[in-house]
Amino acid sequence: MNFSNGDHLTTDTTGRSLFVAPLTPGVIFASIEGRPVRVPIAVLSAAEGASSSIKLSSAPHFATLGDRFELAGKGFCGDADANRVAIGGNPALVLASSPSALIVLPSGDLGPGPAVVEISCAKRSAPAFTVTLVSLQLEANSSPLAPAERRVLTVHVHGTTSKVAVEARNLAPDVAELTGGNPVRLSTSGGIENFVKFEISGRKRGSFLVSIRLLSPASPPR
Repeated sequence: MNFSNGDHLTTDTTGRSLFVAPLTPGVIFASIEGRPVRVPIAVLSAAEGASSSIKLSSAPHFATLGDRFELAGKGFCGDADANRVAIGGNPALVLASSPSALIVLPSGDLGPGPAVVEISCAKRSAPAFTVTLVSLQLEANSSPLAPAERRVLTVHVHGTTSKVAVEARNLAPDVAELTGGNPVRLSTSGGIENFVKFEISGRKRGSFLVSIRLLSPASPPR
């Protein structure tokens, strides 16, 4: 990985590396060698992330099984492996950390539904809170699309009866058009059969590709 301040890092076998942030607050950019995309990283002062206890400021109310999510606050350990995060009683993998944020990946052994999240590091701990884990199931005819052909993509949400926001993104715009733009964000129906429908139409014959993801804005944990 290359940083705009001149630092270069090599990740370990887990895809992570330990990076000491510059002393001067501001923004630096990170990129993977050989790829043009640059990701901005905000550098905070040491005082902004320091705390004698772990204080959570935001967490998602819903998270997708098998996908990572972010926790923000103060008092986390900068070394990812020094943080202990359990979700539903199962250890979660801390993909990245700083004193003010954690990126965590729930265990693959969990099922959909509410799960208690517990966090600790360096003899500090945070009050437990709940995240509802959901799974997204796509129902669609995946055969090649014909020009002007219209199809409905149905996304079923398991793990909650609440309405949630779902985003569909067209990854093959030369083959198909996603009705409503790209991306399209819709709310599910809620209830026992919690679902949402997206529609695509063919531009030319070929295989279409649409990614589906849950949208869950972060807010104070509960």
